[in-house]
Amino acid sequence: MEGSFFSVDMHYSQPSAYNGAEGGLVMHYAQYKTILSPQNHMNIYRGCTHGCIDCDSRSRCYQMQHDFEDIEIKQDALEILEAQLRRKRKPCMIGTGAMCDPYIHLEDELQITRQCLELVAQYGFGLAIQTKSARILRGIVQYCIEAQVQAILCFGFGMTLREGNREYYFRMLDRHFPGLKQQYMLRYGQAYSCNSPNNGRLMTILRRECQACGILVGTDSVFRYLGTFEQKPSQLSLF
Repeated sequence: MEGSFFSVDMHYSQPSAYNGAEGGLVMHYAQYKTILSPQNHMNIYRGCTHGCIDCDSRSRCYQMQHDFEDIEIKQDALEILEAQLRRKRKPCMIGTGAMCDPYIHLEDELQITRQCLELVAQYGFGLAIQTKSARILRGIVQYCIEAQVQAILCFGFGMTLREGNREYYFRMLDRHFPGLKQQYMLRYGQAYSCNSPNNGRLMTILRRECQACGILVGTDSVFRYLGTFEQKPSQLSLF
């Protein structure tokens, strides 16, 4: 599984946002025909329990028809994923985590993400993971040492807000940080990208450090890399 990269985001989270009526995790299963999108991305879970108040996945454009903390799990995800991988004519990069985090609390119990990644490795595909959870470290530390991480995907230092998650974010600011919502509204208005005032300086530091280590960091170059897959050259044989 060559050519992987990881993106870890840190956000303010609410405690215990995922507890159900009996104090446990709330989930349900749904039937799906595919796991991989046409762009070779997979969302194993729909919804999240990290409780980040600025989460973009709460936006209405994702059309979730269930409570965000009621996690929808794709029935027979492993079988569907394996069938799709087998049908692919050549290896490519498989991504996960762009919408819903693959390392939510339920992953401790279900291990679906772990098994999906094992299938990706088994069939010789590349892997790109985006997560804000330290759960990834439980099985990835040695892998990161052995693999040469190729890229860091950074859209900027800040966050995004749009219809759906903006209203939720402002409610949480009023609850936890009274008065801060007005400052956000004054600075960003209805903007989608809400970059930190230090974004320019931080991006300069990030680019300099990545360049020194030979790591891709620009979004254009990273997405071009995700669209390719480095295959090991094989020696031709006459027999």
